[in-house]
Amino acid sequence: MQQLNLTFEPGLAQRSRCLRDHMATKVYSRGLVETAGRMDLSPSKLTEKLAGVDSGGKTRGMTVDELETYIDKTGDVSPVYYLVDKYLRDPAVTQQEALAKLAALADVLPALMAAAGLPAAKRGR
Repeated sequence: MQQLNLTFEPGLAQRSRCLRDHMATKVYSRGLVETAGRMDLSPSKLTEKLAGVDSGGKTRGMTVDELETYIDKTGDVSPVYYLVDKYLRDPAVTQQEALAKLAALADVLPALMAAAGLPAAKRGR
C-alpha cells in the first residue's frame, strides 16, 4: 500500500462557494485567453463553462474530461486540493485547527480591545 501526502492551502474550500467558482478564480487570475488556448477552447466557450450557462441561459457545464484537460495543460492541481479539502477533511483535525485559532485569538484579544478603546473583559474565578 502506498501512502499519499498532501500539502495545500488551509481553508481552500472555504474561499469558494463551489468547485466551479474556484476554477473561475484560477482561470481568470491565470488569464482566460491563455487557459482557453491550452484547453483548445475558445475564451467565450470556457467562460460559458465556468459560468455554468451560455448567453441564452442553456446549461453549459465543464465535463470531467475538460477538468482533467485543465489540470493536465495548466499544471494547476488546486481543483483536486479543493475537493480534498471540502470532502476528505478529518472533523477532529478541523476542530483542533479551530481551537488553535481560538487560542491565538485569545492571546491578542486584550491588546486589540485596548487599542480600540474598549474596556478589557474581567476574568471570573
